[in-house]
Amino acid sequence: MNPTQPKLKLKQKSNSHRAAGGSSPPQSLITTMAKITLLTLFPVLAAWSWSWSYSRASTNPDPFAGISIPRQSVVSSSQTFLQFTATPHILYYTTQVINPLSFTVLGPSPTPFRTSSITQFFNPTNTTPPFFQIFHPSFLSILGPSPSIRSIASNPGFAFAHEAPVWDERTDEVFLRVMMVREIAKSPSNQVRDVNVTVTKLDLPDSIQMTNGGTGPFKGALLLVNSGRANIPPSLALVDPQNPSNTTVVLDNFFGRQFNSLNDAKIHPGSGKIFFTDVPYGFLNNFRFDPLMPNQVYRFDPDTGNVRVVADGIVRPNGIAFSQDGNTAFVTDTATVGGFLGNNQTLPATIYAFDVDPQTQAFKNKRVFAYTDTGIPDGIQLDSEGNVYSGCGDGVHVWNPEGTLIGKFFLGSLSANMAFAGKGRLVIMAETNVYLAEIAAGGINLAF
Repeated sequence: MNPTQPKLKLKQKSNSHRAAGGSSPPQSLITTMAKITLLTLFPVLAAWSWSWSYSRASTNPDPFAGISIPRQSVVSSSQTFLQFTATPHILYYTTQVINPLSFTVLGPSPTPFRTSSITQFFNPTNTTPPFFQIFHPSFLSILGPSPSIRSIASNPGFAFAHEAPVWDERTDEVFLRVMMVREIAKSPSNQVRDVNVTVTKLDLPDSIQMTNGGTGPFKGALLLVNSGRANIPPSLALVDPQNPSNTTVVLDNFFGRQFNSLNDAKIHPGSGKIFFTDVPYGFLNNFRFDPLMPNQVYRFDPDTGNVRVVADGIVRPNGIAFSQDGNTAFVTDTATVGGFLGNNQTLPATIYAFDVDPQTQAFKNKRVFAYTDTGIPDGIQLDSEGNVYSGCGDGVHVWNPEGTLIGKFFLGSLSANMAFAGKGRLVIMAETNVYLAEIAAGGINLAF
């Protein structure tokens, strides 16, 4: 292989589980069937050159007038209040442009409406994934002049790529629930090149069971959020990424009471306190006892050992994130997915925003930030401009800071989580695939 080509070294981590609400794989599958296949990737010609500029106008019968894009990629609209003009940009891979005014009224056609938020996706042009789905011109500032998205690791027979993404800037490694991606390097001139993938098992002690979340690094260690299994309690643990046997459980109870099954965590910027969610998906997926605690969001001070509840009243709290200044918290509610209870799309699939009290750090002023149209909003991340990303039923959805859906990384399959690997690289877990999106946006610093 040419030495300038990027290499991806993926390490399997044992003791993991399926999606929230999905079934837990047999123990033999957890440790022996997660493998990564070598993918040879080829350069893709630009589909077209274009971009949007945004301005107010009274009416315009064709919102894409003057933009050189294939007509089959446009969902037309009878009227609009948006006007777009073209400037040169190169977009790699397919991009689907959809004006929201084009589907405000679907009419009395026999089958225009989706009846399932889980199995039916919003893809009106039937474009083959993966592709970028654009609902607002501001999404172009996230994509940049020459975005690309491609699968860098795949195993069609096993959902190996689900949760717990942690990027370690020191070694340029991204740790995932079942593997570690090493040296995700950008190739010269945005060329798509061959990727070398190897697999090595990452052994963790038996105290680490059913890892579902991860963040950091925290003081040089990976912060793993473990749902527990049977008699092994849910826990927060610190893992030395270079010596995984050096693992320390830092919390596994609330004043002597077990948590239900911990799900996700983030470190509060500035204070270094750890905030995490607890939800009974272990019970709902048949690997934990009946719930003994309410579903809540907690704050843990690793310096003093103090742990307290900062938010309740969320049906199934799942993903968690903070704004860059730490003043706003985001928590996803994935109540739609219920494990052995089944799916109920009349329950929340919602991202809530909270103010973080500057004194107590309790979450207050709860309000709806966004509701996802497909699946549930699982893992959640923010970029440096305050845009909110969440893994949903058809890929990664992106909302602007006001809560407007501006675009999707449309994969045509479930994505539970994602992680920025520095500026311009978004690593997306999509169960049987790991995708690398090379874009303009960059994430906020999650290390402490």
